[in-house]
Amino acid sequence: MVFAAGLGTRMRPLTDKIPKPLVSVAGKALIDYALDDFAKAGITTAIVNVHHLADQIERHLSTRASPRIILSDERASLLDQGGGIKKVLPLFEGKPFFICNTDAFWKDDGAANFQALARAWDGDRMDAALLLAETKGSVGVDWDGDFELQPDGRVTQPTGARRYVYSGVGIVKPQLFEGVAEDIFKLAPFFFKAAERGRLFGVAARSLWLHVGTVEAIARAEQALAA
Repeated sequence: MVFAAGLGTRMRPLTDKIPKPLVSVAGKALIDYALDDFAKAGITTAIVNVHHLADQIERHLSTRASPRIILSDERASLLDQGGGIKKVLPLFEGKPFFICNTDAFWKDDGAANFQALARAWDGDRMDAALLLAETKGSVGVDWDGDFELQPDGRVTQPTGARRYVYSGVGIVKPQLFEGVAEDIFKLAPFFFKAAERGRLFGVAARSLWLHVGTVEAIARAEQALAA
């Protein structure tokens, strides 16, 4: 599930005319960094939700052969990430699935990182598993981190600075969203509740992670790619 429906408000005025997933970094659209890595990792189908400037994304993806693209049309109403998942829940057929933001990517080894997360997945112990990047050294991180990673692989949220940030890539169980009455809701609370139950796990990824959340971050990401 690739999240491409957001308004990209932090990237305005650029995203007034271009949807954030199509913002170019070093000559390549942000969404293509993710989709190319998923294809290399062996993922055959990607569900991409669209809302803001949806026609542009639809045209951009129309020629992509791998992975196969299924569009989830949210033009009528922006559902947030949780609601976006609920809308297409039957397509996952009860099986765990990858989730992916489109404002960050790995300089190298993205596909290998995705495969490492898949190998670590254990549905008996986990409700969700996240790919984590080092807070220090990652490009475009302007906050104090999101999580800590325990020796057994569990993810926790201590107070203060945290060693890892959520990279925007994870694996989740579809059962987490069954029975949710709302149609529009956020995804993050499901991570937090899983952590409280001791069922949120993580994998520390390798390679440089680049977060492109603002217009200014584009130049920093391009410099890092060229280095």
